[in-house]
Amino acid sequence: MIRLKSSMMLGSMLLVGGIALGQTTSTSTSAATTAAAPSAPRRAASPSGTAATQVGDKWIEIVYSRPILRGRTDVFGKGADYGKKVLSGATMWRAGANVTTRLKTEVPLEIGGKRLAPGEYSLFVDVKEPAWTLIVSTQPYQEKYDPNDKAKTWGAYNYDSKFDVARAPMKMTTPAYSFDQFTIGFVNMTDKGGAIAMAWEKTGAVVPFTVVP
Repeated sequence: MIRLKSSMMLGSMLLVGGIALGQTTSTSTSAATTAAAPSAPRRAASPSGTAATQVGDKWIEIVYSRPILRGRTDVFGKGADYGKKVLSGATMWRAGANVTTRLKTEVPLEIGGKRLAPGEYSLFVDVKEPAWTLIVSTQPYQEKYDPNDKAKTWGAYNYDSKFDVARAPMKMTTPAYSFDQFTIGFVNMTDKGGAIAMAWEKTGAVVPFTVVP
């Protein structure tokens, strides 16, 4: 039995209101003090998101950051410039923003003909025309940015192909609507597997996977 869980962070910002406090002294003069309202917590420009699905009583989860178009168009570019905007100088795309995108699975999977044992992996995408390639990696990653640590990835910076454990071609699609915020989800799920789908603006890509014994 498949149960799907969505924990995309699409809620509104929580505002905390301040209370003005007045105080009167027993002397001939009085003074009023007003407590300054605390500012609302600043929301990340690319909020974190989670895509998750359940196979039996086991979970498969992808944790990533979700950039927003904010008026940008043709975000992946064309021709010789294809992908350069999202790569931002890296050799691969982090499939999101900020930190490295992470796949966590409690069941063994097969992606691109390669078996993945239960555990945690990093995901990258080789964004080239005419089709993308999903990369699954065991390279260590930074949870907090350290410019001096060249062995671990921050996003896709410092990516090293020697840690690749699977590469799989992705089928490109054109969504019916423009996705303002980058989105990852699980689609066509059964007990035997499904597919990982990614979409941003008018570009989509899907890669199948199977659940293996």
